Amino acid sequence: MSEINTSVAVADLPLTRSDVLDARLRLAGRVRRTPVVRSDDLDRRAGARFWLKAENLQRGGSFKLRGALLAVERMVAAGSVGVVAQSTGNHAIAVALAARELGVTATLVLPEDAAPTKIGRIRDSGAEVILAGTVLADRIAVVESVRELRGYDVVDPYQDPDVVAGQGTATAELLEQVRSEGQRLDAVVLPVGGGSAVAGACLAAAGEHVAVVAAEPAAVPALTEALRHGQPCNVAVRPTLADGLRPDRIGALPFDTCRSSLSEVLTVEEAEIAESMYVTLTHTRLLVEPAAATALAAAMRLATAPRWQGRNIGVLLSGGNVEESLVASLLAEYTAQ
Repeated sequence: MSEINTSVAVADLPLTRSDVLDARLRLAGRVRRTPVVRSDDLDRRAGARFWLKAENLQRGGSFKLRGALLAVERMVAAGSVGVVAQSTGNHAIAVALAARELGVTATLVLPEDAAPTKIGRIRDSGAEVILAGTVLADRIAVVESVRELRGYDVVDPYQDPDVVAGQGTATAELLEQVRSEGQRLDAVVLPVGGGSAVAGACLAAAGEHVAVVAAEPAAVPALTEALRHGQPCNVAVRPTLADGLRPDRIGALPFDTCRSSLSEVLTVEEAEIAESMYVTLTHTRLLVEPAAATALAAAMRLATAPRWQGRNIGVLLSGGNVEESLVASLLAEYTAQ
């Protein structure tokens, strides 16, 4: 767990809860209001009440469509001739879908070892895919080149305020859906890659008395290290199942937005991620990708602490774009035990 630096006040940040509420109005009817899934078996296993926001069922297979639609819409309204973005996968899929809906050309830059399923979904949307290196700096260099040569607008997955506010609408919906059941969340757990999801959650949860907990792979502790250094910094990237959480640096805007509001940051080992994918499939019948399983793994560990026993814990199941071969291997491994 990381110590939280409290030197930045939320009031001094460029984004507030009202931006998330405005984003919800702008997205009305354009994204799915994904269900919140409960599991008695999972609750008994955890010793807490879990409320799983199934964004794996969102259009495009992840919550990323929320922010991408708002950002691309703004650029098109300003006369954009095309958009370009870098991503490990889901943000790229979302930008490709948003660009197609809004009638603008899109180029997406992914790592050379990006999941084939995600590359295929982008190309199916009619967008161009460029593969570049394996670290964030490689992709950013290509994005800058495309921007300069073609005059495209950059849909940044971390630094665009519309993206952060849009991602926060998933948490805002979750809070509302739990209230509609006559309950209230005590905590919400979200996966961390570049940071837009957890930053958006901190905005959505402002004033709600909900602890926001970040979950990241121990193999890529970008937020943990940023908090330790007091600013975003590059970290060494070790292999991880959670391809969606591989950015080796947290975004500056998400970091400044969430650093004073986070309750804690939990790092998750690879074995925990794999087990949580299997548990989610067998206990809830939901197929999620490793990034989403990272959040559930962290929530399971959170629930072991006495203060969280029997409490209401929300979990953002961020996406479901997962390789069939990975699912098959996990099923084979756990059913053989």
